[in-house]
Amino acid sequence: MNKKVKISILILMGCLAITSCGKKEATPTGESREINEQTSDSEGQTEAVSNVLVIEGNDQMQFNTKELRAVAGKPITLTLKHVGKIPKEAMGHNLVILQEGTDEAAFATKAIAAKDTDYIPASEKASIIAHTKLIGGGEEDTIEFTVDKKGTYNFLCTFPRHVSMMKGVLIVE
Repeated sequence: MNKKVKISILILMGCLAITSCGKKEATPTGESREINEQTSDSEGQTEAVSNVLVIEGNDQMQFNTKELRAVAGKPITLTLKHVGKIPKEAMGHNLVILQEGTDEAAFATKAIAAKDTDYIPASEKASIIAHTKLIGGGEEDTIEFTVDKKGTYNFLCTFPRHVSMMKGVLIVE
């Protein structure tokens, strides 16, 4: 590695270390309109499933949940909030929901080369159900989409090197 790359990596690591060592700030949750349906699990217990979803990403490259649930055939409103402080150029987050059967690792590899399109590879458009824009600390993005087919759909952040820690599943029931 050349000297500039090493210095850049050290600065980024220092920023990450500093921001991850402070006290956690509580983020206020605003009122949200929820669309609820009742579903029964295998034991006959009911639980509410909402098609208004909120997920947070932070400066430690983590989503606050690994699982989202929604009802098939109804509009889904998904909000991604970046609760950190680092700008998107250094710690950007997005959320991409992939079609069932998409090779997550191959998709992420192609995404790394798609900097000009916020790490959303145009060649993989058919593999994407929906995606947010790339956001930085303090920003949020809300998208609306519908998934008609019940199933489990992988989601991930495609910012370089985030996919190893920032991924989960959307379960559509």
